[in-house]
Amino acid sequence: MNPLTDMTGAEIAAAVKAGKLTASGVTEAALARTESLNPLLNAFTAITSERALAKADAVDAEIAAGRDPGPLAGVPFAVKNLFDIKGLSTLAGSKINRDLPAAGDDAALVKRMEAAGAVLTGALNMGEYAYDFTGQNAHDGDSRNPHDPDHMSGGSSGGSGTATAAGMASITLGSDTNGSIRVPSSFCGLFGLKPTYGRLTRAGTFPFVSSLDHLGPIARSTADLALSYDAMQGPDSDDPACASRSVEPIMAELAKGIGGLRFAKAGGFFERGAMPEAFEAVDRIAKAVGADATRDVPHAEAARGAAYLITMAEGASLHLDRLKTRHADYDPDVRDRLIAGAMIPGAWVAKAQKLRRAYHDAVLNLFETVDVILAPATPCRAPRIGQKTMVLDGVEMAVRPNIGIFTQPISFIGLPVVSVPVWTEGKALPIGVQLIAAPWREDIVLRVAHHLETAGVVSAPVANVQET
Repeated sequence: MNPLTDMTGAEIAAAVKAGKLTASGVTEAALARTESLNPLLNAFTAITSERALAKADAVDAEIAAGRDPGPLAGVPFAVKNLFDIKGLSTLAGSKINRDLPAAGDDAALVKRMEAAGAVLTGALNMGEYAYDFTGQNAHDGDSRNPHDPDHMSGGSSGGSGTATAAGMASITLGSDTNGSIRVPSSFCGLFGLKPTYGRLTRAGTFPFVSSLDHLGPIARSTADLALSYDAMQGPDSDDPACASRSVEPIMAELAKGIGGLRFAKAGGFFERGAMPEAFEAVDRIAKAVGADATRDVPHAEAARGAAYLITMAEGASLHLDRLKTRHADYDPDVRDRLIAGAMIPGAWVAKAQKLRRAYHDAVLNLFETVDVILAPATPCRAPRIGQKTMVLDGVEMAVRPNIGIFTQPISFIGLPVVSVPVWTEGKALPIGVQLIAAPWREDIVLRVAHHLETAGVVSAPVANVQET
């Protein structure tokens, strides 16, 4: 492995700005590792080598001229292929979107990352139309877990998890509707940030469920999450759901520690329906932060059901015309769920929305006495690719819909979450824990994640994948 691809984004940016590395050298190393590993891991659907090298040269020129190219100077990043990239069709993991013209401009967050000095290296594989928890794709093939390529990367931001864990890119961007940042972060052993709903603009991305869609970063360090999150913040009138809040930088807050913060484990629904390793991981984090309380999250099971209804109905509405004219071009698993969503009675959706409001208010009441809630990110470590069922609490369950049982109730009301990776000695695969806070308190969950990382409780090493 080239040592440059083992570095975090924060380390790269510091070295590039200090003149110890060149952005061009870092980019060449990232592209070489991508070309070597992508045939095995299938993380990228497009590699933008020419663009990346031109941007790296521009960063080096800025430094040579005595100017600061930004906090992410020379840091390689890649984005889920539902982000617009100028000159590429925005696939959103589908066959149908291959017929779209090339994007005429970059997505807003791509522009903001590049304005901070980061170098875009390509577009990443994903579940079709983001309706997936596995990282499998019927059209582009499955993205594979770098820690064991026979296992799932998680989805729908599967390529994002794969590329980051394999050292192909320091930071990747994904989307999270029901868990699609936190699931690959859990399966691939990474830090993933799902910000508060409306915190980061979605302009220039292909939607799935507008009332649930979030965008955010996946990285191998909390500093990289903070740097990229800071770079991407800010209002945007092109996304009606984007909050008008001003930028609230977090990088300088990371080292504040956890003194004075109140913690609790999520109880009730979050204490059942998973394999032992999920609860053991939560217990390990709880011990590390001194969390000796448990709080029941009221109505969480019902909230998960309501999230499913809204996802199916809203997703189907977006796809009705394509379902009528191009139904044979969908992955059958995705198509059938969208068709089912189109037939959900309106009264059910209205009831789900009412529950959503009541659930939101009930959960926010918890944060009057607690600052951070701990919960499993996934009910298990990464299943094998193609695995259809798993046993949870003695019950055989379908893998695909049940990977997100613990993430859906959280994104349903837009709370900020960092997923942190927990490793068990003797196990090749990690599992994640969610750190959950009240709306707009990304600073708190990032501080806690950074404390755990600094203490050595959690870590996100580059996977030891043999280059070809």
